[in-house]
Amino acid sequence: MRSETRAIRTSELVDEARGLFAAQFRLALVAGQDDERGLRVVYTFLAPREQPVELHVALNPATRRSVSLAALSFPASRFERELFDLYGIEPEGHPQRRPLIRHAHWPEGYHPMAAGAGPAPTLHPDEGGFPFIAVEGPGVYEIPVGPVHAGLIEPGHFRFSVVGETILKMKARLWFTHKGIERLVEGKTVEDVMAIAERVSGDSAVAHGLAYARAIEDALELVVAPGVEARRAVALELERLYNHVGDLGALANDVGFGLANARALTLRERLLRLNERVSGHRLLRGVVTPGDARLLDLPTPRELDEIGARVDEITSMTLAQSIVLDRFTGTGVLSLDAARDLGVVGVVGRASGVDLDARGDHPVDGVTLAPMVLRSSGDVLARYMVRRDEVTSSLAILRSFTSSGGGHLAVMSGSGVGLGIVEGWRGPVIHRVELVDGRVARLKIVDPSFLNWPAVAIALVDTIVPDFPLVNKSFNLSYAGNDL
Repeated sequence: MRSETRAIRTSELVDEARGLFAAQFRLALVAGQDDERGLRVVYTFLAPREQPVELHVALNPATRRSVSLAALSFPASRFERELFDLYGIEPEGHPQRRPLIRHAHWPEGYHPMAAGAGPAPTLHPDEGGFPFIAVEGPGVYEIPVGPVHAGLIEPGHFRFSVVGETILKMKARLWFTHKGIERLVEGKTVEDVMAIAERVSGDSAVAHGLAYARAIEDALELVVAPGVEARRAVALELERLYNHVGDLGALANDVGFGLANARALTLRERLLRLNERVSGHRLLRGVVTPGDARLLDLPTPRELDEIGARVDEITSMTLAQSIVLDRFTGTGVLSLDAARDLGVVGVVGRASGVDLDARGDHPVDGVTLAPMVLRSSGDVLARYMVRRDEVTSSLAILRSFTSSGGGHLAVMSGSGVGLGIVEGWRGPVIHRVELVDGRVARLKIVDPSFLNWPAVAIALVDTIVPDFPLVNKSFNLSYAGNDL
């Protein structure tokens, strides 16, 4: 998606950003760059059905200082903390420039993405600990959870300040498995990075793979055929289906209604087998490549009808249980104002009334779209209902496609800058790529989990400790997609 580029001075950044926010743009991505072309920061702004706008700000490498946009945007405050941790870029005027990514075992002054940072140094024990803000008062105590959890989920530490069972404050500490993807992909071929992009977050192989592919196509000004985009849409909606069905069962299970979960897991397995038949891979890897998309088969109308009937059965039996409704309703509320202030996107945002969906906001030719699904109560029930209704939308989209197969794979060479935007099942996935002579010089990725994790703490205020697993599951954010 071709962007409008504006090269500005640091002193102009706040006014430029303020104007874009007033025009209903949101700050979707911030990328640092420190190489032979100098030290600079790119700010990418998006608005529905509008051309993306990029602000390019060159910085003095001797001072490594920029100005903060934190007073205008909460997501900006977190992007700026990330920039400091990785690049050593100081956001002047930031109200609370605490570490975001870095843990205390990183040597002081080490910024791995800064030019000349060199190989990773010896890491020391995490002796300093994390600067959690203590909550004090009569009867207040703390409950630490993680970072190691039961099951297969990745590490994350949650610190609860509690009175009785009521949660006063929760703080999440993430980035235990930061992968350094920006550095990992430097100098690699387009094809080699494709394999990495699909594995950014395992349950979002299509979303991340497609965002990367579109960024490459944008950089090389490559126009793909409508049939290619149609096949990509099939894979994207199949990915949405199996994940939403899994969540519908897991949410019921978290309030003790295991029967619904058992049936949802059975249906999810059927969907994974359908994925393998359609694409050759249960998680739909290998469908999307820059310039092309390949399918072996398509779901039949009968299969789609049966899936829809099974989902209706599971959700109807779940919502017919008074205990389920009691636990879902009014629990973990995220208001529309809070969601907008925090920059929340995707399923969580739409459950609070945020009307953003990249499928309609940034459409592609050859793809039929269903209406956006919105709820307004912002509680667990709303997030459940958005998932249920998006299953119906996904099935409607899948019914509109009639051909499988694949096209001719384009040769990927050349230089350029490109942006890829995809509405994954959690929310918008964004990849910004810079190519030099057919190799990736820079890749910046924003997974919706990065934007949505702070909202979990807000939704937990005044809930009770036993509701944490339920509220957390209703968000179902990715550790891997966050810890890039």
